[in-house]
Amino acid sequence: MTNDAKYVTLTENNFRHEVLESSKPVLVDFWASWCGPCHMIAPAIEELASDYDGRATIGKLNVDEQPGIAQRYGIRSIPSVLFFQDGQVVDQIVGAVPKKALAEKLNRLIPVA
Repeated sequence: MTNDAKYVTLTENNFRHEVLESSKPVLVDFWASWCGPCHMIAPAIEELASDYDGRATIGKLNVDEQPGIAQRYGIRSIPSVLFFQDGQVVDQIVGAVPKKALAEKLNRLIPVA
């Protein structure tokens, strides 16, 4: 984890554990520092990390620093947000979208208590 952020910074070293082996749904934001739309959705991603703390894992993966993972998932346009459940991609959104659109997809993956 980074500083006091609730999202996980994903790398080759922790991707398997944090995403593929997670028992919770996982949202992965594929982004880069030079990407304007990525910066536009960053606050929404950080808010979701707080909103879903304990219920889902929210991760950010810098495609410039982790090109292997981005290539493995066919990321050609950023921002791309992939939703994982039980280690599998179950949904995705490409482009800058409102927080509500991301939350709706995440809500579909979280079991109702």
